[in-house]
Amino acid sequence: MVESMIRLRMSMHDAHYAGELVDGAKMLQLFGDVATELLIKNDGDEGLFAAYDNVEFLAPVYAGDYIEAKGWIEKVGNTSRKMKFEAYKVIENARLEDQDSACNVLENPVLVCRASGTCVVPKDKQRTENEG
Repeated sequence: MVESMIRLRMSMHDAHYAGELVDGAKMLQLFGDVATELLIKNDGDEGLFAAYDNVEFLAPVYAGDYIEAKGWIEKVGNTSRKMKFEAYKVIENARLEDQDSACNVLENPVLVCRASGTCVVPKDKQRTENEG
C-alpha cells in the first residue's frame, strides 16, 4: 500500500478566526499535498484531485499546533485513485497567558480531520506499473 505523511506547524498566517483558530480548509490543503506525493510515488505524475466524497472536521486547530497529515491509496483504477486522509494534532500550543511559547507534546495525538476522495492520473501520464 502506498502511504505518505507530512508534518507542519500551523503559523499565525494560517489563523483565520478569533482566538488564533486555523481554517479547516488548511487541512484540505495538507491533504492535497499528501495526495500529490501519493500520486508521484504511485504513478510518477502529480495527477489531479477530482473530488472529496467525505470531509469531517473533528477538533479545533490553532496557530502553533503541529499537524501530521497522512494518506494512503485505498483503490487503484484505470486512471482513478481512491484515497483516504487523516490529520492529527501531535503538539499543541499550550496557550498560556504568561508563557506564549509553551507547547505540549500530546501523548495521544488528536484526530482533527479525516476525508476521502478521488484523484485522477490520465493513462498517458502514468509512468509506473500500478498494482490495480
